[in-house]
Amino acid sequence: MADLGTGLIALSAGIAISVTAIATAIAEKQIGSAAVGAMAEKEGLFGKGLILTVIPETIVIFGLVVAILIIGMAGSH
Repeated sequence: MADLGTGLIALSAGIAISVTAIATAIAEKQIGSAAVGAMAEKEGLFGKGLILTVIPETIVIFGLVVAILIIGMAGSH
C-alpha cells in the first residue's frame, strides 16, 4: 500500500508537467497568432514562424525532466 509521501511525490511530478504544458499552450497561442498574421502579410516568413512556434515546446521538455528528477529522488528515500 502506498503511503502519503508517495502520493505527494506523484502529485508534485504531475504538477511539474501540467503547469509547463499550460504555459506552453499560452505561449504558442500568442506566437501562433502572430506568426499567421505575419505570414498573411509576407509568405516568406513561414520558416521563421514555424521555428518560433516550436520553441515553446522545450518548456514541456524541461517540465518532464523536472518530473523525472522528482520521481528519481523518491527512490533515494
